[in-house]
Amino acid sequence: MENGSGGSDVPEDANEHCPGTQSEAAGKADACAGCPNQQICATAPKGPDPDLVGIAERMATIKHKILVLSGKGGVGKSTFSAQLSFALAEMDCQVGLLDIDICGPSIPKMLGLEGQDIHQSNLGWSPIYVESNLGVMSIGFMLPNPDDAVIWRGPRKNGLIKQFLKDVDWGEIDYLVVDAPPGTSDEHISIVQYLQATGISGAIIVTTPQQVSLIDVRKEINFCKKVGVPILGVVENMSGLRQALTDLRFVKPGEAGETDATEWVLDYIKERAPELLTMVACSEVFDSSKGGAEKMCDEMGVPFLGKVPMDPQLCKAAEEGRSCFVDQKCSASAPALKSIVKKLIKTVN
Repeated sequence: MENGSGGSDVPEDANEHCPGTQSEAAGKADACAGCPNQQICATAPKGPDPDLVGIAERMATIKHKILVLSGKGGVGKSTFSAQLSFALAEMDCQVGLLDIDICGPSIPKMLGLEGQDIHQSNLGWSPIYVESNLGVMSIGFMLPNPDDAVIWRGPRKNGLIKQFLKDVDWGEIDYLVVDAPPGTSDEHISIVQYLQATGISGAIIVTTPQQVSLIDVRKEINFCKKVGVPILGVVENMSGLRQALTDLRFVKPGEAGETDATEWVLDYIKERAPELLTMVACSEVFDSSKGGAEKMCDEMGVPFLGKVPMDPQLCKAAEEGRSCFVDQKCSASAPALKSIVKKLIKTVN
């Protein structure tokens, strides 16, 4: 059965002879009677969104717009967004980091900006700056109490995302990194809709190696393909645990419980086999026997950017809101992240 308008604005479950969602007759025509979309179509605004012009003007000063996505929560997406922004800024790029995870904004914490407030000028909202070339915007700066829950429905979330894009004065910058919430919900549809006309450089998708995460990443990849967002690549985060032997804690099990044996073990190694003190302990935390993200990328025809090991020092850097590249503490994760950033820059430039 074909709908009357034959346009792309006709819902799949619409009645025959649907006038289209953007028609002045939407929800009011005789053909709309009994349609499940009738009330929505009758009350929705018609025609092009006037705010898209303002968004296009703001985005015109930004060279590259990169979305950071994940199919599932808890895979380290925001940690990756934060460290990607730090890395780009340390390459002397002008960088903006936009946090659109409305209900779970963790970017202020990960960049050491908790307690900061947004300021307005005659040019719009001013980002909060970590460095002179790294600005950040998040709903986390707008909450009176960081423990307050943001209990918003889709339209209100979409309205704030639109305001971020229309009103934040980023200035002339090289990269805008957009940290999105997990999944494919209102926020993702909105950011793509608002940015599509201004050109999205592409999306980076973050996952962990196990199938329970990759199942949802496949959905994220298909979402990007359907809405026309280029996939810059997939990052496999938490790809095995790597930790210096001297950073490990050792315990001795016993009937009464565990007792700490770290000092004894390290002294024993220092005395009997000191060369082991420079070794790095490696362990598979998640099951990657099915090939992990790299195999999935090969099957789905998308680029694989690389693996980042689970590094307790990287977790500590994120908790403390600092870059993992400024010292040698993140020796397991920093080189992997740098390699991924270099690949990314080659892809978008």
